[in-house]
Amino acid sequence: MQIRDLLALDDLRLILLAGETQAEITGALITDLPDPGRYLSGGELVLTGMMWRQEPADSWRFVDILVRGGVAALAAGDAKLGHIPEDLLAACRERGLPLIEVPVEVSFGAVTDAVTRRLAGAQAGDLRRALGRHRRIVAAVAEGASLTELCALMSAELGVTGAVVSAAGTVIAGSLPEADASRLAAEFLGAVRLPLVTAGPYTIFAVDRAHRAAGWALVCGGELDPEIGYELASCVALERTRMEGGRRVERRLAEQLIALATAGTADLSELSARLRTCGIDAGEPYAVVSATVAEPSADPAVLGGQVVEELLDRRVVAAAAADGAIALVPLRSGTADAVAAALTARVAALPGVAVSIGVSAALTGPAAIRGGVEEAGHARRMAEARGGGVVTSAEIYTHELLLATVPGDVRRSFSERLLDPLFAYDRKHQADLVRTLGTFLDCAGSWNTCAEHLHVHVNTVRYRIRRVEELTGKDLSAMADRVDLYLALRAS
Repeated sequence: MQIRDLLALDDLRLILLAGETQAEITGALITDLPDPGRYLSGGELVLTGMMWRQEPADSWRFVDILVRGGVAALAAGDAKLGHIPEDLLAACRERGLPLIEVPVEVSFGAVTDAVTRRLAGAQAGDLRRALGRHRRIVAAVAEGASLTELCALMSAELGVTGAVVSAAGTVIAGSLPEADASRLAAEFLGAVRLPLVTAGPYTIFAVDRAHRAAGWALVCGGELDPEIGYELASCVALERTRMEGGRRVERRLAEQLIALATAGTADLSELSARLRTCGIDAGEPYAVVSATVAEPSADPAVLGGQVVEELLDRRVVAAAAADGAIALVPLRSGTADAVAAALTARVAALPGVAVSIGVSAALTGPAAIRGGVEEAGHARRMAEARGGGVVTSAEIYTHELLLATVPGDVRRSFSERLLDPLFAYDRKHQADLVRTLGTFLDCAGSWNTCAEHLHVHVNTVRYRIRRVEELTGKDLSAMADRVDLYLALRAS
């Protein structure tokens, strides 16, 4: 309520002695303390019987305290002096603080009751209006409003700016600077608890119970009341569920295509027709992407597919295959390398999530699907052996492909059989044999180059390599033995 509303209450017979009447009153405080500053939060109507006034200078000190506290007005009773002193009136005029005279026959309790009733009525009205706005938003979403329309409604009805952001930092709907989107996505992934208030300020809410690596976040400008945020996030979740309904059908079609192509039993005409249902013409280039996510609480293939869909801005659907998710990515205006580069950048933006992705070379036609799935699968398994990341088809035709296809326990046994004697000798003598061996092989067996890299005398390198040969039983002048030790180092 404003000061003018209070003055308009005839039964109180309040008189304005100084100041304007537009200030908003947020509450009432009765006090006769000389310094009530610690009890002020701003917007109060302060009522006082002036027991604190012993001399004219006290009025100036008291008014200054009220002004610093941001009060709306001072209401003074004249019971003590029989009038409002000129020094108090002058101080209020000088400091711009509205001064109201409370007649002796009007109790301060009557004034505070009047203020409380008016404020309670205003709050009830605000609540009714807020509920009405929430109902309009929920009704719009229930009737099929898009996420873009939802963000516009949030701004128009609630005055809240908002955006929907994927875990990889893509703005799905709403408006948000690119740098902020990436930072907020990282904070969403790493948050111990949501909602989270972060720099900006922004408040981050999880949209649903999906794994965060494949989830969405609702980012609202400012510090938003959690109850309102939860309701808005539920509206976003409703729209996402609606969108997922159509994608489930597309995933089933993609799964059927992959199953037929890898089985090798379907004719090309059927595969061509099914390829078109997945949005790719028979003569159009595409790449195959295979993905898994190492997450104990989720199926690696299912979650991998969800993550890949989000990483590629939901432009593809991923089919859940036996050992990983498979997605066919059209290359209408790009290359397989460009797809791999985009995925690499976005996987790096998923801290703490072990995403392994393989990308095939560019392919054309339904007959190439089977080979593309195998190629992308080999690349993905190499990424898994590295602990995650993106591997392209160009990288798999090396010794790393052989290592990636060997079971982990076999790799470890092979490495330990050859290298354990070297590790044990290094621990006992600090001889640096393992590092010397790796550098020697990387230098193609050049004694002088190896010595330069290690910053030691060439005779030291010769001594260490002889010791390696003695401990491993290998001859480093023989190519086959060099290959064995090289692979053992890479498998360790």
